[in-house]
Amino acid sequence: MANVAPHNPPFRAEHVGSLLRPPELLRARADHEAGRLPAAELRKLENELIRKAVAMQEEIGLQAVTDGEFRRGVFYADFICRGLGGASIYYEIERMFFVDDRGNKIAVPLLRIHDRLKWTAPVHADEFKYLQGLTRRTVKVTMPSPTIAYSADGHNIRPGVYPDLALLRDDIVDAYRRELRALADAGCRYVQFDEVPIAMYCDPQRVERMSRGGLDVNKLLFETFPNLINAALADRPPSLHVTMHLCRGNNQSGWLTEGGYDPVAEMLFNRINVDSYFLEYDTARAGTFEPLRFVPKNKSVVLGIVSSKVPRLETKDELKRRIDAAAKYIDLDQLGLSPQCGFASTAPGNKLTPEDQSAKLRRVVEVAREVWG
Repeated sequence: MANVAPHNPPFRAEHVGSLLRPPELLRARADHEAGRLPAAELRKLENELIRKAVAMQEEIGLQAVTDGEFRRGVFYADFICRGLGGASIYYEIERMFFVDDRGNKIAVPLLRIHDRLKWTAPVHADEFKYLQGLTRRTVKVTMPSPTIAYSADGHNIRPGVYPDLALLRDDIVDAYRRELRALADAGCRYVQFDEVPIAMYCDPQRVERMSRGGLDVNKLLFETFPNLINAALADRPPSLHVTMHLCRGNNQSGWLTEGGYDPVAEMLFNRINVDSYFLEYDTARAGTFEPLRFVPKNKSVVLGIVSSKVPRLETKDELKRRIDAAAKYIDLDQLGLSPQCGFASTAPGNKLTPEDQSAKLRRVVEVAREVWG
């Protein structure tokens, strides 16, 4: 990819991060939460299953591997709630919900802040070290984007905790700077920010609702969010490649919002100081490839055109046609291929089988080899 050697991330064939949880892991976590299984026994099982997940990724031919997010229940909660404290998860289904292709509504896990967020020790460094010990491939660590920890209007913050949202911003920036340094010191060189708010505000209906509620969406999108992300990255080690995954919601095969990247493309690709992007493009909900014309030559894009939500296996021809369509707006050498999101952003996972998951990842690798060699 552009300005990236073949042995550096992002690679031509990638996956976003989370993998379907084995049933025994789901049972063990439920037993642990009910007080029937000690933490040490849960960690032992996690380690064993992560070892198998790494072997699967290697056998398929992926050059970057993750732990499948097997230690997490919700993709962002481990870092923010466990790592920084002061926050917890609650579920909303009345005003906001995921919806699947059958119209079923699925609750959204949201963040509630009840105390100051504070980084006191590395959150993911030990997990990285364990994973690195299992493979000679590049290890990718996934983290929620700093925007997920931020509150647009303070409604989810306990009164008195953050009387000024600037204090919340400062705590988030401090936490991310410290965590990125800790990961780099541990040997990590590939981190992915999972970004939801920016993609959500590409949805015209959502923008209208938020604006009616008094929120200055333009200020959020073009000032608050990019400044927050850039501040979090301000002193990252130069050896650390940071990519950003854009997501419109991914929970039990449901989605949250729709809308193309057009409203944010120039800002997203030119004002946010990440190195590359994983872009959701599996359905028409993501719009056209035209916004890719704003991607500068020194950045790269991994096209998420394989669905992690549905079992149907995309054909090689349809994937190649879509890559060709994207290459009308961006150099082919700046592109890679992946599923549009993880297979299990929350522990229940999407409505696919492990066999479907493996087939899709194998298809990504096969097509990437045929297109880029």
